Amino acid sequence: MQSIFTDFYTVQSTEKTENGHFTARIILNKDHDIFKGHFPGNPVTPGVCMMQIIKEITEEYTGARLFLKSASNVKFMAIINPFETPELLLQLDISEHEKDVKVKNVTTFGETIALKMSVHYQKLAS
Repeated sequence: MQSIFTDFYTVQSTEKTENGHFTARIILNKDHDIFKGHFPGNPVTPGVCMMQIIKEITEEYTGARLFLKSASNVKFMAIINPFETPELLLQLDISEHEKDVKVKNVTTFGETIALKMSVHYQKLAS
């Protein structure tokens, strides 16, 4: 799958474990243009960008193109500043049933939880 972001983040490592558990370590590109506008002098990773990263990583895991059907319990709990905390750990609990993919995510940097959310995707025809 191809990212809609050009050079926004790099996947450093991934690990699949039993029962749909998946982790990905990513590094945000602090020099990306998004951070110049969000916000000048005080860069913050936009929440919608984090949601897109989770979708793209889930697409890699499932091997399918996905469409977001719903998101619930979306909690942005800490600011992700790419200069201070560029390395993120995304923990995904992925369950697939036919065309449905459900994901529970916790994104952290260090000991800090930055994002928690549950999302429901639909697989698109290839």
